[in-house]
Amino acid sequence: MDRNQKELLIADVNSRLKKAQATFLVDYQGLNVEEMNKLRSELRKSGTEIQVAKNRLLKLASQDTGTEAIKDNFIGPNALVISYDDVVAPAKVLSDLSKDLDKLEVKAGQILGKPLSMDEIKILAELPSRDQLIAQVLSVMQAVPTSFVRVLNAVPVSLLNVLKAIEDKKENLQ
Repeated sequence: MDRNQKELLIADVNSRLKKAQATFLVDYQGLNVEEMNKLRSELRKSGTEIQVAKNRLLKLASQDTGTEAIKDNFIGPNALVISYDDVVAPAKVLSDLSKDLDKLEVKAGQILGKPLSMDEIKILAELPSRDQLIAQVLSVMQAVPTSFVRVLNAVPVSLLNVLKAIEDKKENLQ
């Protein structure tokens, strides 16, 4: 790869890292082609990219981005997993695949420039997906007006029940 190609690669990766919400650094050493394709495919399904490049180029590309927070971990063969929207999905995929693929290891991660410990990455992988969280929030938001309408509806119903009881009592007296 000549100098111009390296500069183009650095600029491309840097622009993608500036748009990224989260990045994860994985050690893929020992994965065969089939396993690497499975990793790429699963990450692609979750709307995530994977970038393999030399550590020196990744360090240069990560300058002035949130990924700069984990640049000290750029040692050995690495792949950078880049997520633009959902930060939970790639953590889930990597966590699930690291159970199946013994040689896949998550080394580091960051969200919006904040480095994550391995425990935080595991907790992140256990969270519900973005769509599930949105559905939960919407159901809670919908429950409040529904309950309010039920309370408002209960007032006239209670009044009618009281009036009906008074009417029945008067009929029994006559």
